[in-house]
This record gives sequence, C-alpha cells and structure tokens, in this order.
Amino acid sequence: MHHFDDIYPFSAIVGQDQMKKALLLNAINPRIGGVLIKGEKGTAKSTAARALAHLLPERDVVDGCIFGCDPDDTKGQCLDCQKKTDLKRKSVRMRVVELPISATEDKVVGSLDIEYALKKGEKKFEPGILAQAHRNILYVDEVNLLNDHIVDVLLDAAAMGMNFIEREGVSYVHPASFILIGTMNPEEGELRPQLLDRFGLCVDIEGIMDADTRVEVIKRRQAYEEQPEEFLAQWKSKEQELQERIVRAQELLPSVSISDSMLYLIAQICIDMGVDGHRADITMMKTASTLAAYHGRTAVTEDDVREAASLVLSHRMRRRPFSEQRMDASKVDQSVLKQQHTHSHSHQHTHSHPHSH
Repeated sequence: MHHFDDIYPFSAIVGQDQMKKALLLNAINPRIGGVLIKGEKGTAKSTAARALAHLLPERDVVDGCIFGCDPDDTKGQCLDCQKKTDLKRKSVRMRVVELPISATEDKVVGSLDIEYALKKGEKKFEPGILAQAHRNILYVDEVNLLNDHIVDVLLDAAAMGMNFIEREGVSYVHPASFILIGTMNPEEGELRPQLLDRFGLCVDIEGIMDADTRVEVIKRRQAYEEQPEEFLAQWKSKEQELQERIVRAQELLPSVSISDSMLYLIAQICIDMGVDGHRADITMMKTASTLAAYHGRTAVTEDDVREAASLVLSHRMRRRPFSEQRMDASKVDQSVLKQQHTHSHSHQHTHSHPHSH
C-alpha cells in the first residue's frame, strides 16, 4: 500500500519560507553543509524533507554499487567503480535516509572487519548509514539528543563529502555526499555551540499566528487526505516548475562570480555581528552564490548577501546573556552602509544586474 503521507508536495507546504529556501539551497548546492531546523513538534519538518526528496529529479546510479555512485563522476566514485571500465547505469529517485537516535557509531559510519583484513590482506567493509546517504538526503530528527561524537562524524562527512573510517591501522574511505537535514526542539536543550556552527544554515520554524494561514494549512491537509491523487495532480505543474528551477540553478552555479566588494560586505557583516571563526564567511559566500543561481543570475548582489546573512548567522552569533538570539536586520543594514562608504570606489559594478525574482 502506498503511504501517501510521504509525498505531500513541497510547493504545497504553507508558509515556512525560510525553511523551504534553506532546503532548496542545499539541494542546489550540498556543499553549503546542511540545515538545522529548530521548532516545536509537528511543524512539517519531516514532511518537508520527504517532499524535497520527491521534488528532486531522478539521477543515474551505477547499477549494483552499494553507494549508488554517479556513473559520470569518475573522481567522486568509490574504489570499486573507479576500477571498472564498463559501468551499468540505472535511474533512481533520491531518498530520505533517517538516522535513528539510538544509532551506534558502527551503524553510522559502517564497520571494518579487522580479522578478515589481517588474514586475507583485503578490506571487508560493512556499509553504514553514511553509505546509504550518499547522493541522498540524510534526515536526523532531534539531533540535540544524539551523542556529540556521532554528530561530529556526520558533520565531518557532510563537509568533506566522504566518510573516512579507521580501525586499528586499517583504513577505508568512501564517498558520502548528502544533503544533511537536522531538526531539534529548542525546548529540549541546545546543541553545543561548536556543533551548531558546523551546520551550514539554520532556520527557526515559525508557529503560524495568523488565522487565514492556519485555515489554509487545514484546508490543504484535508484536501490531500481525502483525495490524494487529485491533490497531487493540482500541484504537479508547480512542482515541475520548481524542479526545473533547481536544475537550472545547479547548471548555473559554476559560473556564478562574486565581486571583491561583495566579499568585503560579507566580512564586514560577520565582524559587526561578532561571529567567531571563518566558517560563517565561507558559508555566506557559498549561500549567496547559490541564491544568485536560484534567481537565475551569475553575479552575487547585495540582496543575495542579506538573504544569506539571515540563514547563516542566526546560530553563529556569540551568545550574549539575556539577549534574544535574533538576527537583527537593521544591524545588517548598518554593515551595508558602512561597507558602501568604505569601498564606494569599487562599487561601480555592483548594481548593474537587474534583480530577477
């Protein structure tokens, strides 16, 4: 029996624009490093993750490869696929791989049979969740309840696009490039700041306090449950449009350029916001470039940088006692003005690109 709940259309999710944007940007560019979604229970988080997987186009995998390698990406393939000359291919949907809270490290990274390696002189690798996640979506519910070490391992793999496992001098590496979606309920305690900082983007789910919007949520849900086929058919063209937009953005991304004045703006915002380390600057650069591609442009604009700031900085600001940790848009405006003032001579070319939204 088909479980319809898995495929509520992404475009039919009401509101939650920040969350949807963060998910789409990671789909276009997994190198952004995932997204942490904070919010109470029952707020469309897992619906959105599944909807995203369903929205993304099918892709080719090497038939018979446990990692589902990309037959066209010779550099990113596992060791077995690299050795083979004729790779059979098949087309499959992206899927959502869930990480259970109870998962042990071996379950996550996979395990190496040390005795086998010593006896036979060859490696025997038992794949784990990271192997399944390659080129898929890895969904980690309540990431704040996971063991810190496992979160570390996940974030490492997400950042590098590979899983490196070493046991008693025997090592093994395989590709693990996935879209990481973590969720947490802030009422159940925070993540340690050094882990927070390693999620590319972070969004807060808004509880919807507007009656019209809430009614819309109820109506859509009801329509979907009563006549799922019809509901899906209604949203088909919107989904198709969004899928095409993602594919176009992926194709455009390599040719997006970011000017020095925009890089200075990013640096200035990070300085003014009191952000530790350089990860924020780099993630902001990637996010702003991906936003440009999403809007069909090849040059990063000030608006891209502003929007990137709202997704990249909220979870990286140094905790100030008693202060709400909100991204203050007026502070970003001040950074923009300061930056324009300092670098006005190099600003001639920034505004020549019409915004296409």
